[in-house]
Amino acid sequence: MEEPEEFWAEQARQLDWFKTWDSVLQWESPFARWFPGGQLNASYLCVDRHVKTWRRSKVAIYWEGEPGDTRVLSYATLYREVNRFADILKKIGIGKGDRVALYLPMIPELPIFMLACARIGAVHTVIFSGFSAQALADRVNDTQAKLLITADAGFRRGKPLPLKEICDQAVGLTPSVDKVIVVKRAGIPVTMKEGKDLWLHDLLDTAASSVKPEPMESCEPLYILYTSGTTGKPKGIVHGTGGYLVFNYSAYKWVFDIREESVYWCTADVGWVTGHSSIVYAPLAHGAAIVLYEGAPDYPTLDRWWDIIEKYGVTIFYTSPTAIRMFMRYGEEGPERHDLSSLELLGSVGEPINPEAWLWYYQNIGGERCPIVDTWWQTETGGIMISPAPGIECVPLKPGSATFPLPGVDAAVVDEQGKPVADEQRGHLVIRKPWPGMLLGIHGDPHRYERSYWSKFRGMFYTGDYAIRDKDGYYWILGRADEVLKVAGHRMGPAELEDAAISHPALAEAAVVGKADPIKGDNIVVFAILKQGFTPSPELRMELAEHMRRVVGPIATPDEVYFVASLPKTRSGKIMRRVLKAVASDEDIGDLTTLEDEASVEEVRKSYEELKRQL
Repeated sequence: MEEPEEFWAEQARQLDWFKTWDSVLQWESPFARWFPGGQLNASYLCVDRHVKTWRRSKVAIYWEGEPGDTRVLSYATLYREVNRFADILKKIGIGKGDRVALYLPMIPELPIFMLACARIGAVHTVIFSGFSAQALADRVNDTQAKLLITADAGFRRGKPLPLKEICDQAVGLTPSVDKVIVVKRAGIPVTMKEGKDLWLHDLLDTAASSVKPEPMESCEPLYILYTSGTTGKPKGIVHGTGGYLVFNYSAYKWVFDIREESVYWCTADVGWVTGHSSIVYAPLAHGAAIVLYEGAPDYPTLDRWWDIIEKYGVTIFYTSPTAIRMFMRYGEEGPERHDLSSLELLGSVGEPINPEAWLWYYQNIGGERCPIVDTWWQTETGGIMISPAPGIECVPLKPGSATFPLPGVDAAVVDEQGKPVADEQRGHLVIRKPWPGMLLGIHGDPHRYERSYWSKFRGMFYTGDYAIRDKDGYYWILGRADEVLKVAGHRMGPAELEDAAISHPALAEAAVVGKADPIKGDNIVVFAILKQGFTPSPELRMELAEHMRRVVGPIATPDEVYFVASLPKTRSGKIMRRVLKAVASDEDIGDLTTLEDEASVEEVRKSYEELKRQL
């Protein structure tokens, strides 16, 4: 913290650079340029430098398709495929600075194409394969991508999702797209437009096996990834090359203690930032073996994940609290049927993890021997910011706390005036100094970048999250500030209320939203899923309300409690609060074309209708 530039220069020297940087940081608030003048290549870092060592024959990717088909790629195989895919891109006219849109299922071709783009200096934008044609077109048009890469279909719960068909609808709205490359995944019939649509397997027949990596200036973009609220134009978050790679290489060494023998599985979809950093760039830069899984966590059986851990000897397992709570509903029988002794470290990502889920995870998946790294970060931060760091030092863990900021991360909790709050007081989580993984900006809109992240508190990056720093310095993330309920003059985060609800022994999951009230401001509405063995009743509803009142205080007494069979979630496991709020308020779900969090319009609409039927 005292000598940040010297510190980050030391971390940067652990990577392979074609040319050393001119300076460590150029800071013209709020824009940061890390390691300007330095040249490197993400593809070279993740692949080339490993094939020059014994890692050439080491497994890079264990891939498992939802139907049970598998592939294993060594680093030598990955190197060959990345080069061949890069040659294909060059032959169809893609070069440095061009944008390439990837709309693919979780198959090896997705990270291979990402690395192939990075190899030739093209900027990739991965678009989650659950998005609708309109959402896909919006993102392609914003980047002005020349090439769209998709598959005939991907598998989800035993059914092929017709991705090419969706792309056909989108391409009619995207004049910038010259070509569409199609991967044959499911073997379903698709329409191929002559001269525009190209099968990948045909292109590979004549692809060269060696393409020289393009030296990329550190501040040149590596990728654009879209994130947004529930309304408005999605934000194209731009991440650079040098700073992003330095930060993630360091963070994943500190947080996951990645070693040569590590088998690392992050269950996220590559279509969001956890997949970019935690599946592709950080673990492959370390030369780790990663697991890539195509399908649903509980298909065709509830123990699919535990079977994969046992099958591949996973040592590091990184998933979301929502997924953990889903498995909690079904008890310990699934994990107990499998040998999970290979696990050494567990991780949590995507939202605050409640203490009950933390303990279940620790006891039933980690066998009470694996530390849990509860990580906080965002699309905009590029990599993990607050987390336990077993790769540096083991600290006592507190279930539900992300513990401390990582080295070089200057986090604070401040009030509405930007002044640090006292310990144990709720406030806004901010970052007070630039860090290498931070976004370069918002694609095509520098003013929105400044307005969204730097205008609320002068000179500080506004995360949009509420947090508490306790007397021991531990950070507790409370959720999004824009989701805060205002109850009779009190501001309460949904995470705090959900933690209180889930601590009741009958509940497996809970989600809390506010319903507008002319007197109180917001009424508290709880949607709850019961554990097996419990049945809904008016008595249980009253018992839960009294429990929340006792745990948090009278202000937390819910006005309405609904017992439901399921909660509307995105494929990455996040609860769709917009759906819940619309149902609670008896309102229409509204415009869905810019919905965030990797959910398609059809999925959200279906979840809305299903929840209405349940109530």
